[in-house]
Amino acid sequence: MVGTSPLVGADPVGDSTLRQPAIADRVGSHRSWAGASVAAALMSLGLSACSLAPAYKTPDVPVAEQYANAATPWTEAKPADHIDRNGWWKLYGDPRLDELQAKLVANNATLAAALAHYEQSEAFTRQVRAGLFPQIGLNGNATRNRESDTRPLRGATSPAYYNSYTIGAQLDYEVDLWGRVRDSVAAGTAEQAASAADLASVQLSLQAQLADSYLQLNGFDRQIKVLSESIDAFTHALELTQSRHDGGIASGLDVARAQTQLSNAKSQLTQAQAQRGLVQHAIAVLVGESASTFTLATDDDTVHVPTIPLEVPSLILQRRPDIAAAERRTAAANARVGIARSAFFPQLTLDAQGGWQSSAWGSIATAPNRFWSIGPTLFLSVFDGGRRKAGVDAAKAATEEAGAQYRGVVLNAFAQVEDNLTLLRDLGAALTDQRAAADAAQRSVDLSLNRYREGAVGYLDVVQAQTDALDARRSVIDLETRQLRASVQLIRALGGGWSNS
Repeated sequence: MVGTSPLVGADPVGDSTLRQPAIADRVGSHRSWAGASVAAALMSLGLSACSLAPAYKTPDVPVAEQYANAATPWTEAKPADHIDRNGWWKLYGDPRLDELQAKLVANNATLAAALAHYEQSEAFTRQVRAGLFPQIGLNGNATRNRESDTRPLRGATSPAYYNSYTIGAQLDYEVDLWGRVRDSVAAGTAEQAASAADLASVQLSLQAQLADSYLQLNGFDRQIKVLSESIDAFTHALELTQSRHDGGIASGLDVARAQTQLSNAKSQLTQAQAQRGLVQHAIAVLVGESASTFTLATDDDTVHVPTIPLEVPSLILQRRPDIAAAERRTAAANARVGIARSAFFPQLTLDAQGGWQSSAWGSIATAPNRFWSIGPTLFLSVFDGGRRKAGVDAAKAATEEAGAQYRGVVLNAFAQVEDNLTLLRDLGAALTDQRAAADAAQRSVDLSLNRYREGAVGYLDVVQAQTDALDARRSVIDLETRQLRASVQLIRALGGGWSNS
């Protein structure tokens, strides 16, 4: 369920097999064989303990057999070659975008924070997993003591002053009879898997954001090119109109209209350049560079909408890392129900300690100074005012909450796919009509200019035709950019790239 990324391997939680050391090797030679055997048996019992967590089942969600808006030419095809999950942006065929994506993975601050969060989760899982092993400690002390003269039951020959030296070791091990420790490990492992999926989700989101911003930048570059070309054409038109005015053919009104049109185009160019600058700054942040020094050269080449293959909707449940994270958190919450339930049962702990104790340091490590103790401790809370029951109820409610959130994430994922399929389909239809409108508008410009030179129409007709042509060309670019951005969001909604397998 967990998506992979360059930062997180395919198995982010590692090998779950736990190798337990023999307890007899841990407690020392001073312990009897019988005591070691009992301890080993208790550990074996703990490892085979039952779990009080409910049997886990992934929450049910309604899944359609196919997408409602999948009948579009660019979504029915299958890819001809293997597409790396983390190289999906290569579908757009832009080497500069490839370079920016590499910088994002290496330098993005948000991605680095997500990686650090995953590493915290991984460390926490190792902490919890340590509860499956005996906890062993060493201790030692050296003290100078004076006994009270009036101490009760003090012997007549007891010295008032004496030294005390102790060197020892202690072992504690909770026998996991009810699965509390194992459920804690299961919950921690599921949370770690969720954090790994969060990392993959953050990376996919940032990569999609970068691709979206880059395509938006390309759209502004193309808008700037069209506006620059229009400004050149409007400048020539103004010169023509001024010449005709100087010759007494055109009126001052025609000159004013030509000047107004040219000034409007220049204003639109400045606005487009400002918007491009903002997008460039956003890209700088994504790739981890200063917006003050980061620049991208103008690139007005047309980027085409790639072929995006669709799989059946149910496969989104395995592909999207945010869905994987929500599902793993549901599993973690389910395991915590078992932890809460185990509080109703006795807690069995095996304690062992031993070492040497003497009033003389020089001869401390001798047989007469040896001490040891070993034995189980059993604890059961009899009355707690309803605290344990409240804990179970809270754990069950948390599981319900996690399940509801999982269903919400899944349904939202399907909605995102349908949204962007709708955009791709409808924007494609609108683009066909808009390109036809742009072609017709350009023919109107040519006809109106020719008729104006012949004196058949006024300059107002030329201005109107040129304005319509500029608006139509810009609308084509806008629709193409929106369609490209919708394709990025569709790829993100589907969970990334694809492979034939």
